[in-house]
Amino acid sequence: MKKLKSDKAGTIVLIEEKLESLGIKLPNPPTPAGSYVPVVRTGNLLFISGQIPMEDGKVIFTGKVSDDNIETAQKSARMCAINILAQIKREVGNLDKVSKIVRLSGFVNSETEFTAQPKVINSASDLFFEIFGDIGKHSRIAVGVTSLPLDSMTEIDAIIEVSE
Repeated sequence: MKKLKSDKAGTIVLIEEKLESLGIKLPNPPTPAGSYVPVVRTGNLLFISGQIPMEDGKVIFTGKVSDDNIETAQKSARMCAINILAQIKREVGNLDKVSKIVRLSGFVNSETEFTAQPKVINSASDLFFEIFGDIGKHSRIAVGVTSLPLDSMTEIDAIIEVSE
């Protein structure tokens, strides 16, 4: 049986329908760029490896983040969140099985003086809140780093709880 969620108005919505209403089409989940697996499942927890803003095998947001390009970096973080969703769907077959977004760890390829990493990663957090409602509320870190794989602007990993 599909787990149903309610939107802000209390209407029951399936997650796939919610994505469609937001204009989000999940891509094929990116393949690992190294010696690891994209998802590890233990019990009802999924540990999603770091996702970068890849689309069709290419990194679409690259370079250092500064106050001058924060909106682009927010788009990058959002794309990371969409790739997390694609990994979840590949692993469990249906996003309605998500019972809790537990934790996000966000990394921002930052210029030395840039300190607004939380503002960048908020776009990923906000997307999960919008899609999943209360079960999208999670713990999180947002840190600046000197570089990321393939010169990506952002990388986000996640811990997700799923139902059977």
